Amino acid sequence: MRMDTADILKKVRQIEIQTGKLVEETFAGEYLSAFKGQGIEFAEVREYIPGDDVRSIDWNVTARSGTPYVKKFNEERELTLMIACDVSASQRFGSFDKFKQEAAAELAALFAFSALKNGDKVGLLLFSDQIELFVPPKKGKKHILRLIRELVAFEPRGTGTDISLALTTLSKVIKRQGILIFISDFLAEPESFAQPLRLAAKKFDLIPVIIEDRLERALPLVHACLDVKDPETGEEKFLSLASSDLNRLLALRREVWSQQLLHLFNPLKIEAILVDTAQPPANPVIEFFKRRARKLRR
Repeated sequence: MRMDTADILKKVRQIEIQTGKLVEETFAGEYLSAFKGQGIEFAEVREYIPGDDVRSIDWNVTARSGTPYVKKFNEERELTLMIACDVSASQRFGSFDKFKQEAAAELAALFAFSALKNGDKVGLLLFSDQIELFVPPKKGKKHILRLIRELVAFEPRGTGTDISLALTTLSKVIKRQGILIFISDFLAEPESFAQPLRLAAKKFDLIPVIIEDRLERALPLVHACLDVKDPETGEEKFLSLASSDLNRLLALRREVWSQQLLHLFNPLKIEAILVDTAQPPANPVIEFFKRRARKLRR
């Protein structure tokens, strides 16, 4: 259902307030700890102090002065954060507190406001079975609010999901290395996007955020029948909810799909974030960044 302007502004403002508080209290520090700069830049030379790494000695300055000097570098802190968000028809599903697309918008806002807090650029790609929208990375609060408005109100043309197309497009159009937050329910055959994922993982610090709804894992056991329609393909089925056979089949398919994703992610050292629409979407993200920061400190 298309939202009117007043509803869009109200929702954007709601997300801004809610997300801003989280960023100020918790998220910005975790974001900063989890992501390092993309390189180092030369700052100055100074006299050698016992214990300095001899590999940092500036031999030209040392030869001219007769005194050992070392090069000092600063980390290049500015990053480029790209958020790719699935806007296919399966995102407009939710059996608990919110639709998957609402959780995706809140998550994207968390990342975007954290990047804003740390002076990083943020860009956005919305995709279905086609590229729906691309917003190049920029800085500034006005830009971030524009991205959130797109996430809340965008009306996609396509209904299907083409993860391969999204990954390939980003690898081509984003010139600098950076962070790629890829938000989707990943309801596609993992093999269909395996090669583009490998290429994207070489260029980006790639973090898949998998949004799921509990009703996709198990249906309630009741004496009723349900007429269901796949929102992406339009395929209709008539299901009986009285038997546990259906849930066994769902569990089996889910396990196969999960193992295929792990088989794809693990060799690339990609750790996904799993978000349940029935839970606050920020919680698993914060836990992920705490684990990541601990690894970086080792």
